[in-house]
Amino acid sequence: MIDGDELVDLNVNDEAVPILLESSSGEINDPSDLVNLYVSTAAGDLVPLSSLVSMREEGVASELGRQAQRRAIEVNMELAASSALGDAVGTLRALAGEVLPDNVSMILMGEAATLEETSREVLFTYALALAVIFLVLAAQFEGFTSAVVVTLIVPFGVASALLALWLTGTSLNIYSQIGLVLLIGLMAKNSVLLVEFADQLRDEGLGLRDAIEQGASVRLRPVAMTMVSTILGGLPLILSSGAGAEARSSIGWVVFGGLGIAAIFTLYLTPALYLMIARFASARSRETERLRRELVDAAALPEQR
Repeated sequence: MIDGDELVDLNVNDEAVPILLESSSGEINDPSDLVNLYVSTAAGDLVPLSSLVSMREEGVASELGRQAQRRAIEVNMELAASSALGDAVGTLRALAGEVLPDNVSMILMGEAATLEETSREVLFTYALALAVIFLVLAAQFEGFTSAVVVTLIVPFGVASALLALWLTGTSLNIYSQIGLVLLIGLMAKNSVLLVEFADQLRDEGLGLRDAIEQGASVRLRPVAMTMVSTILGGLPLILSSGAGAEARSSIGWVVFGGLGIAAIFTLYLTPALYLMIARFASARSRETERLRRELVDAAALPEQR
């Protein structure tokens, strides 16, 4: 009734000519002509379309965009040079929660989506780094208590780095996140210097408190020297200028400020944690002595028989 119906193609001199069936009642030139069309009822009668529907004309979008299989309206915006992308995303989320209705949500795209995906990956990297450190330390110390002490120091170092970033006004970007992963290894290394020496003193027969106090006193110099050399090594990253200086500064502040503030956790909190946790495990020398006695007893059994 409107566009006609193509019935068949007629071949004339190797040329396909379509045969169309069209209504003889005239063309549909105006949307209001649609209501004059007749449709069949279940009984086979013809009724005008105007008796079934109401029609109005209004403007609609020429095309409907979709994102994540949902109707979407794309909004582009420019970020000010003085604003961090993470802060802008947080502001947008807060604004969307106040303005948008319940059935409308916000989907990040472009650099904002990349930042969100990268943040999730970095969190997984942190968790994986802590897990690897714990397993390696557990194998090295041949027990879990000393490994737990070293692992518990790491979150305090990360908190110190975040405090340093906040005090210096540095954003938590991809470069500072890389610096945080580096800081996890540095914090674990400094704690190992103290905990391993305390374990050796316990193997020699010293008590728990005497071992950690003497270990903290003897290991003070190497731990301090390691920290100072690492902190001063990050200073050129902060003082650098030119292309890429912002990225280097982010890593530098994590190492310089984070490790500098975290020194108190390595020198003071590590002995306190060791004193609280290591009491649940006996010295390795006692286990060795117990195993030696069991071997001697096992060797003496045939002689007794």
